Amino acid sequence: MKINYSIKYSARKTLSIIVERDRRVVVRAPLNTSGEVIEKEVRKRKFLLFKKINHTQKYDSPQERMEFVSGESLLYFGKYYKLEVINELINGIEFDNKFLISKSNQKEAKQFLKTWYIKQAQEKIIPKIKNFASSLGVNYKKISILDLKYRWGSCTPKDNINFNWRIIKAPGFVIDYIIVHELTHLLEANHTSKFWNIVSVQLPHYENAKEWLKENGKLLEVEF
Repeated sequence: MKINYSIKYSARKTLSIIVERDRRVVVRAPLNTSGEVIEKEVRKRKFLLFKKINHTQKYDSPQERMEFVSGESLLYFGKYYKLEVINELINGIEFDNKFLISKSNQKEAKQFLKTWYIKQAQEKIIPKIKNFASSLGVNYKKISILDLKYRWGSCTPKDNINFNWRIIKAPGFVIDYIIVHELTHLLEANHTSKFWNIVSVQLPHYENAKEWLKENGKLLEVEF
């Protein structure tokens, strides 16, 4: 049972092995860690890694692409809203229970829409993060909304919190779960029983969010 993996070296102190959502295995290792040491760690964890690689929440990213024509649907906060291409000139994307874009801007629609989603994520998700951090009693150094290809969020060794802008497409209770999940890593690095106990105190029904991501996670990553 051979496991293929990539290695990312950094000034971290410990070695970790992550199975990304697209089933890629990534080893994050301290600088100057030998290949022999890394291979030994991968072999030691191979059965757990195979289990994670074949988990139902792992999948290939969808390849659907939008044409940005009137009638198409866009996901936002867990609901679909229609896109309407109008003749009037507007800047970027406007939203009023439907998405609006000028016909003259259709060629730039992809970038306009991404910019709009990121702005919404910054305005709506960051306050949620601050509220949950206060409730958990944790401190972080920096919050970033990023284009994370294969993760919903991450907590770095330097206590920076990163979130994928695509999660703004998910329902509010799912966004809350992703936020609490990452903030809890500031208290407990691994997914131990203690970790899940902390999550459950904040979100007693967090399993519903996990199930939603399992069933619908692909929808957040549909290309446009």
